[in-house]
Amino acid sequence: MKDIHDECGVFGIWGHKDAATITYLGLHALQHRGQESAGIVTSDGETLHEYRQMGLVADVFTANVLHGLPGRSAIGHVRYSTAGSSTLLNAQPIRCVFDGGSLALAHNGNLPDFAALRAGLMRRGHVFHSSSDSEVLLHLIAASEAGSLVGRIRHMMTQARGAYSIVMLTGRELVACRDPQGFRPLVVGRLDGAPVVASETTGLDLIGATYEREVEPGEILIADEAGERSHPMPAPAPGATPAAPARCVFEHVYFARPDSLVFGRQVYLVRKELGRQLAREQPVPGAETVIPVPDSGVGAAVGFAEQAGLPFEMGLIRSHYVGRTFIEPESRIRHFGVKLKLNPVRAVIEGRSVVVVDDSIVRGTTSRKIVQMVRSAGAREVHMRISSPPTRWSCYYGIDTPSRDELVAARIPDMHPLACELTADSVGYLTAPGMHHAVSGDPEGTGYCDACFTGRYPLPVPEGYDPKKC
Repeated sequence: MKDIHDECGVFGIWGHKDAATITYLGLHALQHRGQESAGIVTSDGETLHEYRQMGLVADVFTANVLHGLPGRSAIGHVRYSTAGSSTLLNAQPIRCVFDGGSLALAHNGNLPDFAALRAGLMRRGHVFHSSSDSEVLLHLIAASEAGSLVGRIRHMMTQARGAYSIVMLTGRELVACRDPQGFRPLVVGRLDGAPVVASETTGLDLIGATYEREVEPGEILIADEAGERSHPMPAPAPGATPAAPARCVFEHVYFARPDSLVFGRQVYLVRKELGRQLAREQPVPGAETVIPVPDSGVGAAVGFAEQAGLPFEMGLIRSHYVGRTFIEPESRIRHFGVKLKLNPVRAVIEGRSVVVVDDSIVRGTTSRKIVQMVRSAGAREVHMRISSPPTRWSCYYGIDTPSRDELVAARIPDMHPLACELTADSVGYLTAPGMHHAVSGDPEGTGYCDACFTGRYPLPVPEGYDPKKC
């Protein structure tokens, strides 16, 4: 539970009689990745049919709406805005008509150079209907002079640098592709013989699809009446440096659902190992109870308790009848979110030295309220333990983190003053090597992006870039 925003979720299926309904279910399983808007586009073999609306998947798609989306193929999207405002114009999938026909696109990620790309396209006469960077991708594909759709997408990849996991639909084909560095997850499965793509394996599990593999970085996957074809990332030109993998480590720390398989690893088991490593690095002498900040802190708290030999208790109970208020665009309700969502269990807290395990601290406002809530339930001591390193840098690849001056660990780098700021008895973070060891077994974190913790950006960030002003 935090004052940080998730990004988006995408889903697609080709050649199934219940395409719209299955896409609805897939999006429901990906709802944690975005709650501002939801959309589905279907193909009946000739025409694309679309419906997009602000709100949750279950509210947007009634039985009548789904009945009005005919066809055996579909793509869908749930959105949180990381670039572009929260309006229906920015809801996805978005679509256009170009000389190759109709094309719909759903995108998870972010383009740091989006403003420059958009300005260049506008100078060439392109008209934009939204403020989303996803529309830039659509224009780059449509404007390409390559003869095939695969060629057009390859052209887009040479122009757009950033994070994008994309599903696309034409009247005749489903396309999935991932940026050459693989920032965001995208997986392939199968249902009744039909290929399915989704941001996470939970999107496959709910519909009963079988997981097959990840879409590889730089790969373009095509499904049509002729079957399925994979177009791997071409080898770099002689003397050129190949794109280094940069999978987002925060997917394992916080974003993905614990029941998902992400980047080849079960998220829940990774989070337990993060907690074990945290207990090794940041023990709490004299602690009596370990409690998680639900839901994202549960796995790490279980691991911490096991490693420390302490009892694990659900000392904070989350109300599941309240929406994820921290993901809303209106910051004014963030201050009500903690009390609306969490309530302490006094019987397991009162009189004890309590370790509160969370996955990260961003602005610090939520963490401070949680510490105060645990104290108000009678805790003798409250020690915050965080299963990731301090978040000291903004993300430019699909996560709506605040600017650096809003990140509490950037403003207050020393642990004792930070504990005072949060009103905790102590604060302890996992180290970057410890995090990477838990995630991949490699303390160096080879193949992962950890820029929000280390400031090591795998792609250059344009000077003055601010995704909130795009």
